[in-house]
Amino acid sequence: MKATPTLFSHWKSDLPASIVVFFVALPLCLGIALASGAPLFSGLIAGIIGGIVVGCLSGSNVGVSGPAAGLAAIVLTAIGTLGGFENFLVAVVLGGAIQVVFGILRAGVIGYYFPSSVIKGMLTGIGLIIILKQIPHFLGYDKDPEGDFAFSQVDGGTTFSGISTAFDSVSLGASTIAIISLAILLLWDLKLTKMGKIFQVIQSPLVVVVLGIVYHSLTAESAKWGISAEHLVSVPMPTDVSSFFAQFTLPNFSAITNPQVWVVAFTIALVASLETLLCAEATDKMDPDKRVTPTNRELIAQGTGNIFSGLIGGIPITQVIVRSSANIQSGGKTKISAILHGVFLLISVVTIPALLNEIPLSVLAAILLIVGYKLAKPALFLNMYKMGWKQFLPFVVTVLGIIFTDLLVGVGIGLIVGVVVILIKSYQNSHFLHMEDKSNEKAKLKMTLAEEVTFLNKGAILNQLDKLPNDSYLELDIQKTRYLDYDIVEILEDFSEKARNRNIDIKIISERGIIENPESIIRFFELRPKEKNLFKHRS
Repeated sequence: MKATPTLFSHWKSDLPASIVVFFVALPLCLGIALASGAPLFSGLIAGIIGGIVVGCLSGSNVGVSGPAAGLAAIVLTAIGTLGGFENFLVAVVLGGAIQVVFGILRAGVIGYYFPSSVIKGMLTGIGLIIILKQIPHFLGYDKDPEGDFAFSQVDGGTTFSGISTAFDSVSLGASTIAIISLAILLLWDLKLTKMGKIFQVIQSPLVVVVLGIVYHSLTAESAKWGISAEHLVSVPMPTDVSSFFAQFTLPNFSAITNPQVWVVAFTIALVASLETLLCAEATDKMDPDKRVTPTNRELIAQGTGNIFSGLIGGIPITQVIVRSSANIQSGGKTKISAILHGVFLLISVVTIPALLNEIPLSVLAAILLIVGYKLAKPALFLNMYKMGWKQFLPFVVTVLGIIFTDLLVGVGIGLIVGVVVILIKSYQNSHFLHMEDKSNEKAKLKMTLAEEVTFLNKGAILNQLDKLPNDSYLELDIQKTRYLDYDIVEILEDFSEKARNRNIDIKIISERGIIENPESIIRFFELRPKEKNLFKHRS
């Protein structure tokens, strides 16, 4: 009899994946905190809580949570507006509580209504943003912090000006180890993993991180080949136990009566929930096993995580696509990989912060470049193009929107374009009109209405009716129509009056029978319960 799988059944896949996610998360936690104007340690707190607390409560098998770049601008503004970090933490706690309420009220259903083309555009856009943002770090130019994914950077430049400046400010040591690391990562992925199980068990990101630490220690005294402190990871270094606990900040709950605190709390809850739902939908699409995240449970898990994070001095948390995609690409199978990455963050910042501060940022950039490429493979653009303009247009608009604005704005623009495409197709597909016969000197035409016809189709139907030739015969077939907006019925009623003057005969065919030249089309529907049901909910 086959044993029932348990949470730890896939530990051989989850453990290596958790190590990769740990190395990806570490600079992002620090960088997002820096971009948010918050203490660096607050980003690590958010990463730890996102991994352990949210990981335990979440129903997502492959999603990873932590501080999100999409909230950095909100956090930066709110800290100044609310008069300090302690006051801002109150908003984080309240925002988490609001998210829990969202989950209880089953607001997670919103996550199922994002078009597939927009979700794919989001993944591709993030992949390209990762690549563009990591090029400067790869070359040893670290003025813009890790985790700043917005087009307008905190250093005053833009994504593209940052790349241009980086090529003029290359750090020889940082770029050298980055190139070596990238070569190892590619060789490991393309060749070595097929040569033996040892290369599948040991993850290449761990190898290049160790290599980076060794390289830094060997070249520390070299002015030409060495890597200066500004190009290394910068984890806060407590000197003793008391200084470690001094890094935790408690919220100032006396600020709870400030209306601005509540405004920020609702903003955090809305943005964090939306970003989480988007990420959950995206990770479900990437999951090789095609499991579905329970979105309401996810909102409750994220809200609980934000409550804990705010209570001990952490910045807001969401499910995040970069860490989640790294987890999936590294073979993570269950939530254990997300939980372990949080455990590793906790253990490392407590026990080996000095060793972490020996890791070159350029090595981590090489790891992230691989993650970005796997999200934005060129073949995906070709596949989306082959699917037709209805899929390709929202996809490419979402990609460009994310690159030139930020994640949520880009997705919003793509969503608007997707809705417009739906409206256009709805406008075009409301009915089908064709010529059936032209005998007896009267043109015979048949108009068949779609299953659902709404006010959005008014223009198309009215235009077709106005173009019907005088002295003709119209057969209106509504046998397959299950919903007919009252606005459409009124158009037909108006046309029936015009038809008499234009010598146009009308025949209505429905499931309940046939009527020739009805005196009142509205009356026709009112007298027939079956047809009345088509439009009564909108009347």
